This record gives sequence, C-alpha cells and structure tokens, in this order.
Amino acid sequence: MTAKRRRKAGVPAWSGHPYPLGAAFDGKGTNFALFSEVAERVELVLVDERGGQRSVPVTEVDGFVWHCYLPDIGPGQRYGYRVHGPWHPELGHRCNPAKLLLDPYTRAVDGQIDNHASLFERSPDGSSRSDSAGHTMLGVVTDPSFDWGDDQPIRRPYADSVIYEAHVRGLTNTHPEVPAELRGTYAGLAHPAVIEHLTSLGVTAVELMPVHQYAQDGVLRDRGLSNYWGYNTIGFFAPHNAYAAHGTRGGQVTEFKSMVKALHAAGLEVILDVVYNHTAEGNEKGPTLSFRGIDNASYYRLVDGDWGHYYDTTGTGNSLLMRHPYVLQLIMDSLRYWVTEMHVDGFRFDLAATLARQFHEVDRLSAFFDLIQQDPVISRVKLIAEPWDVGEGGYQVGNFPPLWSEWNGKYRDAVRDFWRAEPHTLGEFASRLTGSSDLYQHSRRRPRASVNFVTAHDGFTLRDLVSYNDKHNEANGEGNRDGESTNRSWNCGAEGDTDDPAIADLRARQQRNLLATLFLSQGIPMLGHGDELGRTQRGNNNAYCQDNEVSWIDWRLTDEQRDLTDFTRYVIALRAAHPVLRRRRFFRGETATHADQPLPDLVWLAPDAQEMTEEDWQRPDAHSVAVFLNGDAIAEPDPQGRPVVDDSFLLLLNSYWEPVEFQLPDPEYGERWTPLINTAEPQGPPDETEHKANTVILVERRALMLLSRPSRRPRAAG
Repeated sequence: MTAKRRRKAGVPAWSGHPYPLGAAFDGKGTNFALFSEVAERVELVLVDERGGQRSVPVTEVDGFVWHCYLPDIGPGQRYGYRVHGPWHPELGHRCNPAKLLLDPYTRAVDGQIDNHASLFERSPDGSSRSDSAGHTMLGVVTDPSFDWGDDQPIRRPYADSVIYEAHVRGLTNTHPEVPAELRGTYAGLAHPAVIEHLTSLGVTAVELMPVHQYAQDGVLRDRGLSNYWGYNTIGFFAPHNAYAAHGTRGGQVTEFKSMVKALHAAGLEVILDVVYNHTAEGNEKGPTLSFRGIDNASYYRLVDGDWGHYYDTTGTGNSLLMRHPYVLQLIMDSLRYWVTEMHVDGFRFDLAATLARQFHEVDRLSAFFDLIQQDPVISRVKLIAEPWDVGEGGYQVGNFPPLWSEWNGKYRDAVRDFWRAEPHTLGEFASRLTGSSDLYQHSRRRPRASVNFVTAHDGFTLRDLVSYNDKHNEANGEGNRDGESTNRSWNCGAEGDTDDPAIADLRARQQRNLLATLFLSQGIPMLGHGDELGRTQRGNNNAYCQDNEVSWIDWRLTDEQRDLTDFTRYVIALRAAHPVLRRRRFFRGETATHADQPLPDLVWLAPDAQEMTEEDWQRPDAHSVAVFLNGDAIAEPDPQGRPVVDDSFLLLLNSYWEPVEFQLPDPEYGERWTPLINTAEPQGPPDETEHKANTVILVERRALMLLSRPSRRPRAAG
C-alpha cells in the first residue's frame, strides 16, 4: 500500500496562533505554525508508528504564518508539512506537495534521509510526483519541561577562557571508561571520565562541532562514507538525533540538556559551532527536505536574473538570504532558543562572512549584526566568528564588530611559519604572540577578539602538522584532490611514521613548541581535541567524511603521549596562574606610572640582550628573539578595581636549526631568573636552577624557554 493510500481524511483543527513558530506543546495539545509567503495551501501531516498519515488542513494564516492547534497531540508525535503553491523554478518557486517537508522550527527530528529518488526533482517541469514520505526526516513534538536545578550561566571572562574544540562522537567513541552504549553520544560526553579529562587539562569551555540536526550526503554514502563533521544543517532547533544514547523519540533534547547541566556543574561552558550560512538542501540538484519546498525564494539567495540557480558563497550549493526578515527571525529565534532553553554559553559561527552578505559585499554592519548587537539575550553570550567564506571579499579577519571574537587565521599561519623557520616571519609572529593589536585595536577591541589556534578540525592535527609535508586524503575517495594543499607543515625529515629516534624527538619538541606558544600568547587559546594526546589522522587534513578510527581519539596512550598531556596541563595551569600571560588589554610598550617601575610592560630583546631594532626585525634570517613580560606594569585593574601585580617573565624563542646563546638582560629586568619551561626537555618542567642577570643561557635548536622572577611590588590583600 502506498503512502498516498495510507493517508487518512483531513480532520478539523482549532485555529491556533501564529507564534511561536514550530510545534509548541502546552500540556494539553500542540500549536503548529509555519511561515510561507508563497504557499497557496498547507497540510499538516501527522505520521503514526506504522507510517500512516493523517492530513490536517491548515486554514488559518496571519502575516504569511500558517497555523492551527490540535488538542490531545503531545510529545512524541511525528509530523511534517505538504505545501501547495507555484512550481516556477525560473521565478525561484519550487513548491511540490509530493514532498513531505520538515518543519524548520522543529525541536527534534526522527529518522534520516536515504537518498531515494523521491527526494529530488527529476523532471524540469516539476511533473515528478513521487512521494518522499518514508524517505525523509520528520519533526517530533517535544515536552519543553526539564529540571535544571540551580544551573546558571557561567559567564567566564574571555581573558580567563581556554577553549577545547571537540566532536561529540570523536571525543568519546573509544574511551575505555565510558560504557559502550554511551560512547559517541551526549551522555558519553557528560560521563565523569570525560569531564575529568577536560577539567584536569584546565580547559574552561567545550566548543562542540555541529550538533544541530544535519542530513547525510548520498554521494558519501555511495562511497561507504558519511558526513562526520556535520556541517550540513537541516534543523536549526534540533539536537542531532544520532548523538542520543537512548531511542526515546525526542529524547535527544533531554539528553542534550543533561549534558549541558553536567558540564556546567564541572565549571565548563558549552559553545556550539553553528552553521547558519547554508542548509543541507544544496543547489538546484539537491534534495527537497524543508526550506526549498516551503518557500525557496524567501529562504535562499538566488542568482540575480537567473532565479533557477543558487548564489553560493559557502561552497556547499546554497546560501541563506540574509536580507529576508523571516530568515533573520529564524536565526535569532534559534540562537535565543539554544541560550534560554538549552542553556548554552555561546556560539562559533561557521563561514560567518556569509552572514554579513545582505547583497553582494560583506558588510560588517549588516542587519544580522545589528540584531545581535541589540538583542538582550544573544549579546551577552560568547560570539565567535569564522571570519571568512569562499565568496569575493570573504576574508574578513579583523573586521567583525566589537562584541565578536574571531578565529584568527593569521595567528595560525604565523605560528606555523615561525616554528618551521620560514624567512621574514619574526615580525608578524611577534604581533600574533602579543594579541594581534594590528588587527583589532583600531576598532577599540581587546585581545579577547583573537581566538588563537594552531590546529582545528579542518586541517592537520598537531601531530600530523609536524609529521607530514603533504596531505594524504586518499581514504576520502576524491583522488587526494580535496583538502588544503598549502598547510605550512613540516615533517621534520621523514613523511609520516618513522623509526628514526632523532626525528621522533624533534617532532615531540615541535609539538611542545606549538602548544607552549599557544598558551603563552595573548588572546583566547583554542585546543583541538586530542592534540594534547598527540592524536593522528594519518596525514588526512580533510577528515569530514571519516566516521571511524581516522577521526576518533584513540585513548590507548603511549608514554610519549602521556608526557605531552602532562606538558599541556602544566602550561595551561601556568597561564591560569599568571594574569600577565592573559591580559585583558593590549601591551602599550610604555613604562608604568609608579616611580619604582621604570621598565615598559613589554620589551623585545635580541639574543645579545639588546633591544630589537627595526633592522633586526627586517632580517630574513631572524629566527630567535626574547620578550620581557613585565608583571609589575599591568595597567588594568582586577574585577574589584585593585591593581594587578604578577611575576615577570622572560620568554626565549629559538626556531633556528642550531642552538642559540641568549644573554640574560641587565639586573634592572631582574637579578635572578628561574626556568619554568624548556621545550627541549621531554620530561616536564626543568629544574629550578636560578640564572643571574647578564649570564648566558643556551637555548637548543627549535626550542623555547620561559623564565620568571617574582614581582617587586606588594600584591593586593585578599
């Protein structure tokens, strides 16, 4: 029996309300509301356990919102829509009532698409009437109630934040202490063993790769792969159903909330990587799942003068139409929902330059940013932009509004180049190490604007960055053509695995160099999950489709990996203990205002302890420098308005391929210096032998040292 024959006759419905959009259960029944400006008729379809359909005509419409109320319909009910309207692709309209459509506002999703032909429009005139029921996703009515107890927003200051980018499945799927039935799920991420690892590292926030409901790609399925990363959103209000440990329909909502509650209880903020720039429906050849069939021309940006095709600045086939009020409402409603109902603490916006495109150009004062600025809920959480897209003029590092922080791609590139000893890199490296004031200070932003990272999900892992010169993406089935070819990586003398102990030692040192640099830099550090463990993807720098051992963390650690984890913990703890390493304001290069402190807050020194000259900075072979961080000259007060006083530090950096002798500066900088970090030492921090002013320290090839001396000023009481 076909799905069409299984449909039951329409039943009367109460009129309901146009707000809120989506399916809203009130304890007695459910209000359904759907926006469509182009629709001529709308059917709400209720789907039972066996796939039988009950069609409910939606006859009430206010301001292009179609709505009804059904008493006795409650949590667990599956539903979709059929939208009757024009099929004129040349005018941007693609209505087809044969397509059972997902509610853009649904709070939970049941099922996954199966790439059946019925999901696609196969005939140019729209004559294909193959019903997509049984092959597509369905919305689920949910119960919004949840016992949050005393859970409250953490609101950790940006300067004190350390972000850990993680994938729900990849982080937990092989963890030996997580029960097998919980691995790869929200409940698995909330398991005490996983939380203990995060808190022992000292990270303060978990940035989750996409957890909005996403669709699987049929092309990948045909190759035996899957969309692992999840940058293919179809439900902006729904937690991805495959990450739920328990099979209760709609239970992923409760499980997600429980995860957030557990992470908050451990002092960890939750930041979501969100993909509001495009949807899983792709271009005109993609499936019709939701937005395309509801109101294509309102939701998507179409090519001017060629409305049958999609204007794409994301490389995924489509871009949302950021100048349409209902698209803006969808995004803002979604953001507020995740903050107020799901208690998340912030967002990282994928390809955020696309969100700024009202017309063609990237406009940092677009309507989207205006809405964020004035919103009393969203303006108070952490907002992080991936400040680029693939469109013209899309690289916008440094150009986002004051509320925003940004993934600093220039930081990543400069740090990689410095530690592989590229020429002419020292000057930019110095700017990135000290917070990138050249990018952010002009708009009165602070170091918190820079989210510093050396690696992220997209590209090599930290271990692979020092083990491969070239990408090795053959397992993706695209002939190694996918992924970035310019990685600024260096294999230290051999490509991939090697038995050469000298190369292995150098790779371990380079990982320590990169980690130490990350956590000693001003700005917000972000660590990719598993980098503290020396995780490898075997040279794959685009593992978006590898839901397997290539991408999952392997928790079976060698002694070397445990040493790297201990080193990471140590450096993060050092950062947390010393405010001069995580300043809220930029260095000024000025002396302090009090008479007993004649030195500037920051001084750059050549290896001979003389202040760096312009000629020194311009030398192409300059690979070694020292920086004095003055803990006695911090101008910013603490939260209680008291002076901030800290130890002072001397950071000696040598990316040269030979050891370099550094002379310690004159006694005015410090009489005695104690080493805290030496990346040439594989086993933890060095001994605490003191070094006197004006003496010489040998810094090994491709290594850094951090030395400290106590503050000369009295510290505030309490």
